[in-house]
Amino acid sequence: MRVAFVQMYCDFGQVERNVLHALELLQSKDADLYVLPELFNTGYLFKDRDESASFAEPIPDGPTCKALTNFAKQKQCYISAGLPELSGENVYNSSFLSGPDGFISVYRKIHLFNKEKICFDQGDIPFSVQDIGEIKVGMMICFDWIFPESMRSLALQGADLICHSANLVMPYCQNAMVTRCLENSVYAVTANRIGSDVRGELSVDFTGTSQITGPRGEILVRSSDSREDVQVVEIDPEKARNKQLNPLNNLFTDRHPDMYTL
Repeated sequence: MRVAFVQMYCDFGQVERNVLHALELLQSKDADLYVLPELFNTGYLFKDRDESASFAEPIPDGPTCKALTNFAKQKQCYISAGLPELSGENVYNSSFLSGPDGFISVYRKIHLFNKEKICFDQGDIPFSVQDIGEIKVGMMICFDWIFPESMRSLALQGADLICHSANLVMPYCQNAMVTRCLENSVYAVTANRIGSDVRGELSVDFTGTSQITGPRGEILVRSSDSREDVQVVEIDPEKARNKQLNPLNNLFTDRHPDMYTL
């Protein structure tokens, strides 16, 4: 299976332009599954909840989700991408998964970073795994990486690959994904942004260096910190399903939850 990250620049507030640009990037490389950044259609640096709500769309019936779902149908591929979601009166930092047969699922970010707590509601959907035939896929968003429970929850549910849409600003995540993948024996596609959001006196810089990480902690491909990029890697899901480290140690059966104080 060929999986890809789309590392792109997002022009804050220019939803139609960002979506069209993302579609251009998707068309530049052939893959079976693509992962786009967090909030790829809007940009990241909202001033307050009212502003994030003004850009939020329903999933799957909003224009952004529809556009990418139509692309997935036409190209017979899968896409995971992040955007602000409007659900009733709630606003979530969400990602969705669509495929050849249409919309599949949505994930709402559970671990909100910094001022995201002002602009979004905490996700109310537990981590879950979707079986898309050749592979089982889970989703998480950006800051979820720092909590080991995020990927562990998905791995214990049988995920072979984690779609990790991100707007990373701290310099730690890309290296930490090596450990996250190793401790769970899963693949991860971290799709990050480049550039900056500048909103008056407020600004934030994004770290780029999107990467695809293998189940033994190997960095299969990593991008630069400053250019747009689409990278494709062919993966073997069976390698993620092998939790055996040696003849006597298994990552999952060697766990002792009865001895862990939580």
